[in-house]
Amino acid sequence: MRFTRSVLAASAVAALSVGTMTAMASPASAAPNTTPQKVCGSAYKTVNSAAVGTQGTVYLTYNASNGKNCVATIRNNPGTARQMSAWIYVPDTELGDSDEGTYTSYAGPTYVYGKGHCVDWGGSINNVYVQVYGSNCASLKEKRVTFTR
Repeated sequence: MRFTRSVLAASAVAALSVGTMTAMASPASAAPNTTPQKVCGSAYKTVNSAAVGTQGTVYLTYNASNGKNCVATIRNNPGTARQMSAWIYVPDTELGDSDEGTYTSYAGPTYVYGKGHCVDWGGSINNVYVQVYGSNCASLKEKRVTFTR
């Protein structure tokens, strides 16, 4: 009886481990023609973007019907899973959202209510990071930072 319990326990642990590893290895994936609208939703229109070196682009989108912004980082050439991120933050409300992980095609979507506010946003692919501060707020000039770690 003791052997049966330990075999069952070991089997359960193995099954959970495989399930967890499968879940962790399930990156966001898409066809090479992924667009910000496919990631964020068809109602989201691209309002800004920033290149992530030569590896891809971070997109800032906006949905006028609900006042939300969305950010997605999309690789130019999907393939082997890479460390990626997408984030957005509204300093006025201190609300934000982020997504970071190992993905084959894109990171995100990340959403926040941004109507009438400046937004900070960015993303990364591998070790190249893009950060945009004070973006999309009328006459104020945004600040862009790209760096490699």
